[in-house]
Amino acid sequence: MGIIDRYLLRQFVQTFVICFLSLWGLYVVFDLFTNLEEFLQAGEKTGNLWGLIGEFYGYQAIGFFDRTSGLLALISAMATLAWLERHNELTALMAAGISKLRIAAPVVIASVVVTLLAAVNRETLIPRYRQQLARKTTDLLGDRPQVMAPCYDTSTKILFRGSAIYTKNQRIEKPDLLLPPGLDQYGTTLVAENAFYRAANQHHPAGYLLEGVRQPTGLDKRPSLRKDGQPVIITPLDAADWLGPGQCFVVSDLAFEQLTGGLAWRQYASTRELIQGLRSKGLEFGADVRVTIHSRFVQPLLDLTLLFLGLPLVLRREMRNVFLALGTCLVLVAGFMGVVFACQYLGSIYLLSPSLAAWLPLFVFVPAAVAISEPLWERTHRRRLRPA
Repeated sequence: MGIIDRYLLRQFVQTFVICFLSLWGLYVVFDLFTNLEEFLQAGEKTGNLWGLIGEFYGYQAIGFFDRTSGLLALISAMATLAWLERHNELTALMAAGISKLRIAAPVVIASVVVTLLAAVNRETLIPRYRQQLARKTTDLLGDRPQVMAPCYDTSTKILFRGSAIYTKNQRIEKPDLLLPPGLDQYGTTLVAENAFYRAANQHHPAGYLLEGVRQPTGLDKRPSLRKDGQPVIITPLDAADWLGPGQCFVVSDLAFEQLTGGLAWRQYASTRELIQGLRSKGLEFGADVRVTIHSRFVQPLLDLTLLFLGLPLVLRREMRNVFLALGTCLVLVAGFMGVVFACQYLGSIYLLSPSLAAWLPLFVFVPAAVAISEPLWERTHRRRLRPA
């Protein structure tokens, strides 16, 4: 790695960090003052206002990086090369026989690293902290009731209903489950005081633990209900070691986040989880989830395409103004993202197939990026002087 490479990398990293912290700071200040009353009320309950603010926005930084990484990488790359051009350093390097592509190589590599970090963040950190990321400023402690969207488990045919849900301990208040034929031997509804989501463990698969069962009566002394030989409603009679009086367990593939409408679960789930959910018999996804899965694979390619759309603009000889380069960058990003979101929306409402909706922006912009980037591939030859 040469001196110029290290110089460009240092400039890129500095610009990226400054832009990220600036945008992040503006977001935090605006959001904090907009929701200051909610933070003050939650801080009175916890007794640690600043700790609550730091924890909330610390987790939100993970999602903020995912949403802005592509834009920040492009801004940093264009600003770095525009700064080089502004001080005539680009002209000196090209006069030495170094091509534009070789000059831009460290910036391109750094942008690729940012794209890979964003993909790793999207598939590992975000799913791990999805509960914290899905927290709303109106429910900072997770102790406020939220509207529960009735959800249908297509594998067991059970309709999950309830008066409200609480994210703090993943609780459904007053669950009222409508049971299908085959599971209605004791009654068509299963009513309890509370239901808590439980992940799969050595005793049971994933599902919901119901406490204070009121209907059907006498469920403690009745055997579990099965479907296709598999237990669906497990009673204390068959699981006395981990179920107590007034309890039962309902096996389900419905994630707790889906009870609020499913948006948070889809947004913060990993690609592997989305694919598993798509294959699950207990979940019924629309075209929007299929578009999301395809978009996860396309996103790194879209980030690189956007980069190669922007770099040739800043390497033009007339683009010596850094602010003009950044303005051009913002216009480019606005148009690019408009096309991407429009295609995804058309896919979510079934006007385009999910795969075409995700990949169509590449078909539109890759040829344009190749055509615009053609000057980058031209080799610059050093002129040799003939001896007199």
